[in-house]
Amino acid sequence: MGKITTRSPFAPDSLPALPPIAGVRFATAEAGIRYKDRTDLMVAVLDEGTSVAGVFTQSKTASAPVLACRKHLKKGSARLLVVNSGNANAFTGKKGREAVDITVDAAAKAADCGRHDVFVASTGVIGEPLDAEKFAHLLDGLTKAAVPDAFEAGARAIMTTDTYPKVATRTALIGDVEVTINGFCKGAGMIAPDMATMLAFIFTDAHIAPKALQALLDAHVETTFNAMTVDGDTSTSDTCLLFATGDASARGQEPVTKADSKKLKAFSAALHDLMADLAIQVAKDGEGLSKFVTFVVEGAESEKAARRIAMSCANSPILKTAIAGEDPNWGRVVMAVGKSGEAADRDKLSIWFGEHCVAREGERAAEYDEATVAAYMKNREIVIRIDAGVGRASSHVWTCDLTHDYVSINADYRS
Repeated sequence: MGKITTRSPFAPDSLPALPPIAGVRFATAEAGIRYKDRTDLMVAVLDEGTSVAGVFTQSKTASAPVLACRKHLKKGSARLLVVNSGNANAFTGKKGREAVDITVDAAAKAADCGRHDVFVASTGVIGEPLDAEKFAHLLDGLTKAAVPDAFEAGARAIMTTDTYPKVATRTALIGDVEVTINGFCKGAGMIAPDMATMLAFIFTDAHIAPKALQALLDAHVETTFNAMTVDGDTSTSDTCLLFATGDASARGQEPVTKADSKKLKAFSAALHDLMADLAIQVAKDGEGLSKFVTFVVEGAESEKAARRIAMSCANSPILKTAIAGEDPNWGRVVMAVGKSGEAADRDKLSIWFGEHCVAREGERAAEYDEATVAAYMKNREIVIRIDAGVGRASSHVWTCDLTHDYVSINADYRS
């Protein structure tokens, strides 16, 4: 699935160690869904009483697993998560719904829980029927064999064109009780999240009611997962699920029922930080990338307008290819700002590449030096800052450049 010859230049030499979280266990298997000699099936077993929150793709061609998760989320409880890679089970009609039903029924039986307590996700090729019989019979054994210290194994099992697993961990105090938050996600291409990111799963032992958990997730999505893009294409399968097992109550944590509770201030900050970490990791593993790019927009009419301008830049192929070629072509930034549809004052527009001002108040900056800025463009991490000149609002977007390798990977994706 895509001929990837090299790892991302941002791939870490080692992954952070994710400590076990009370109330969640993992198991993986090689089900042969599409890949050979690698795990492609992951099960997360959750203690009874686990709360769940979720955000999903807004694609009008959402996958069968996304539709099932939306339905099950209404109950706010979870016991089992089943994820497969290699096949997205999207645009598969009746067969796709049947595959979900087979998976959910087998999982509910394995965990001895209701169907609404089972959440499913699939990632991979769109349009090919998923044969759930290939792995449904494995779910009982996996549920029994699941162990707490297998977050990395879970992250590896859900990868497709990713070149490394993306994991993160944080701790926070709720009252005087320390709780842990662990998360992992996958994604490298077809990345332009719309209320979620590709596949992201976050777990905590905190005792937080479903409605409060959902409010926290909703509050942080916009400035984390939705502030990241690789290629401007929103997947049919984008899913982000946040699970709270509640096991910290055994250590004295009082249950929290409202998202605006002062008790959740530190937890909320840690959750946001973890989600931002995962979003940046996705952008740093964009298919074929050579550079990680941050667009910062200031002087906009509103935060939403600033985000749209930043996204217009981050999703511009002609601008992203210039960055790949280490060309400080700030004219392409001007183009991307102009086509965003948001207000910008042409005669007040200013642009910086790193610390170097290249355009000031509607024209090339007097101090602009091509050689100096071209030297800056050789850095692996690039920051481009824009002042739209019409207000005081700001926002940011993380992305990567667009290289020949991106084309090769996606041209060969189904080969």
